[in-house]
Amino acid sequence: MAAELTAHELTAKHRPTLDQALETIRTRAYWSPHPEHPKAYGEHGSLDAAAGKAAFDALLGTRLDLGQPGTDDWVGGEVSPYGIELGVTYPHADIDVLLPAMRAGQRAWRDAGPEVRAVVCLEILKRISDRTHEFAHAVMHTSGQAFMMAFQAGGPHAQDRGLEAVAYAFAEQVRTPGTAEWSKPQGKRDPLTLTKRFTAVPRGIGLVIGCNTFPTWNGYPGLFASLATGNAVLVKPHPRAVLPLALTVQVARDVLAGAGFDPNLVALAAERPGEGVARTLATRPEIRIIDYTGSTSFGDWLETNAHQAQVYTEKAGVNTVIVHSTDDYKGMLSNLAFSLSLYSGQMCTTPQNLLIPRDGISTDQGPRTFDEVTADLARAVDGLLGDDARANALLGAIVNPDVKARLEAAAGLGEVALASREITNREFPDAVVRTPVIVKLDGAKPDDEAAYMSECFGPVSFAVAVDSVTDAVELLRRTVREKGAMTVGAYTTDAGTEGAVEEVCLEEAAQLSLNLTGGVYVNQTAAFSDFHGSGGNPAANAALCDGAFVAGRFRVVEVRREA
Repeated sequence: MAAELTAHELTAKHRPTLDQALETIRTRAYWSPHPEHPKAYGEHGSLDAAAGKAAFDALLGTRLDLGQPGTDDWVGGEVSPYGIELGVTYPHADIDVLLPAMRAGQRAWRDAGPEVRAVVCLEILKRISDRTHEFAHAVMHTSGQAFMMAFQAGGPHAQDRGLEAVAYAFAEQVRTPGTAEWSKPQGKRDPLTLTKRFTAVPRGIGLVIGCNTFPTWNGYPGLFASLATGNAVLVKPHPRAVLPLALTVQVARDVLAGAGFDPNLVALAAERPGEGVARTLATRPEIRIIDYTGSTSFGDWLETNAHQAQVYTEKAGVNTVIVHSTDDYKGMLSNLAFSLSLYSGQMCTTPQNLLIPRDGISTDQGPRTFDEVTADLARAVDGLLGDDARANALLGAIVNPDVKARLEAAAGLGEVALASREITNREFPDAVVRTPVIVKLDGAKPDDEAAYMSECFGPVSFAVAVDSVTDAVELLRRTVREKGAMTVGAYTTDAGTEGAVEEVCLEEAAQLSLNLTGGVYVNQTAAFSDFHGSGGNPAANAALCDGAFVAGRFRVVEVRREA
């Protein structure tokens, strides 16, 4: 049980962090209160590496009792992509009991006001941060991320996104003053005077539908945006990635209770195999907000059928990089190789289509033909992943059989420029680890278009030959407009080409990275500064994070009285 803290104590403890977050989303500069390096933990109550691993190991084979009302069964069954059975079981909820219990605490939570809600959320994030090592193992063994990526993306980067959502939520709620004195002159008569009070009120219960690959990174923005705006939040994890979000719910319930609020403001909805509880919950009248990351088909279903809810979706897209010219050919190849390899391409931001003029490109090392560029990129990936230990640290494990099947089928779609190979993980011999495949396609052939115009999630990329850079720009436009994109990249030394690509991205609302050759990659975004998605193309209807992501989660209600 968390130590009890009053609202005043929480404000004194966390208001400086909130203020810094508010300033950073204004300036878009770099800042993070959550350390990225594992050695930074182990003091001031946080778990170091050994304690975090021990805490994770102690969870295996246990029942995670959250004390939720309406528990009618215990469910589990997660198997790590690294081959170990987690054996953790979770409460299965009778929704007809749990949802009313969640609503019961909303009045006090609403009346607490934006600042108190914000600092309670920051206390939740602080308690999670203290257990980052434990959470990293939970993320690793549910998502298949390699440990360092699970530590950073599942830990501090996810916590940053949660804090960012709290900051935006607070800013939007306090944009309207709490009270106002209104006086309208009436000439010789006395003025009309009113006293007005404005209260941010929640929409209802928020539903967070978690994903398998990034349970915390994708889950925290919606969870904390809804909670900070006064809503109760029901977390429905992906069946293969329950543990990280179940631990999050456990911490949140503990902090809420310690701060004097109803712990049922945050609850877990774990499910039996094949139950499909997300579909059932999504149309319940009590559910007024939905946050979803996953397939386009279910995202479209939510947007079409969950009429009673404000729905925020991140779905599939086809991410594209135009390769026209570069003044750092080696740096470009290195940067692209890393982007294609990181977490086996199992990121919604990983490049898929590389559009390259068939006549080749100009570089600082002389002209390179289409075939030379693809061969050089294949060698760069091979060089990056040539050492098995390094490869395992970058690739992680294939998260599920569907990704493996897509990878194996991709080789039959065209000429293979880089074949995928199997890598052994000595620590986890049952892990499925594969290097990326690069397939050459012709942008002028209708048969090839079916492949490169569909998302092939996983370590699969297509080198697409186009007649000219003009054709590449138009194909980029059509891809983003029809299929959506979370990221776009371009390499060019020509100002006209750069301007044309930028104009397409502005018109089609796609986030663009230009000429990345160093340690920043197209598939990485930084909280407080970079927007993840735009909400303006089919890949996602919301951005993480902006004012629009939080403003629809509450309404302002006015009470007027004559002065």
